[in-house]
Amino acid sequence: MGSTVLSLRIDGELLDRLKQHAAKRGMSVQDYVTGTLIRNDFDERFQSAVEETEKFYGAA
Repeated sequence: MGSTVLSLRIDGELLDRLKQHAAKRGMSVQDYVTGTLIRNDFDERFQSAVEETEKFYGAA
């Protein structure tokens, strides 16, 4: 899988907060943001799978 560039325009205050969160984890801002996006995407896909399973088997 290749990579693609995504450019974002954010205000300085948000960037400062992102830098602080990333530094606490010993990560770059890029790695922190990418990890957050991946985690959120997984959470959404997992929730969708749970909902589909509940539809198929019925809610417990």
